[in-house]
Amino acid sequence: MIGHADSTPVAAPRRGGGSGAERGQVLAFFAVLLPITLLPLAAYAVDAAFISTRTAGLQQATAQAAEAAAQRTNIGALRSRSALTIDATLARAAAIQAMSELEPSASLKSVVVMGAMVTVTASETITLPFNFLPVQAIRLDARASARLVAGYDNPSSRLPLPTSNF
Repeated sequence: MIGHADSTPVAAPRRGGGSGAERGQVLAFFAVLLPITLLPLAAYAVDAAFISTRTAGLQQATAQAAEAAAQRTNIGALRSRSALTIDATLARAAAIQAMSELEPSASLKSVVVMGAMVTVTASETITLPFNFLPVQAIRLDARASARLVAGYDNPSSRLPLPTSNF
């Protein structure tokens, strides 16, 4: 070898991309950064899931209360005029009972009866599990309508009549 007395390179390449102290700094950086970003995100996800679950429960209870109210037929109007209408007093009582059984913490705001149609409106104030959002409590509102229609409790009249071989 001409001109080179030693075959070792002048600078040896580093393995691992950095010294042990630099790797420790990156680990400490991620140990601080991850909780700062992930914990608020997890708290937001829990709050959002809680709100959507309670909203669905309130909407379902309101719809069932409207259906229960729609089944309260005004017997006097049915007998005197053959009109199929809803009794407003009985409908309100049925809606209050259904809401108290299904969602005890909800409040019934209104029960509006117009002929054979009833609309029930309810609300509920919920407290969020985490204080991540700027408010600690949220008011949820739900509305549902149901209609009283004539129908039969028996099978359809188009079914064939039973025959007997006796």
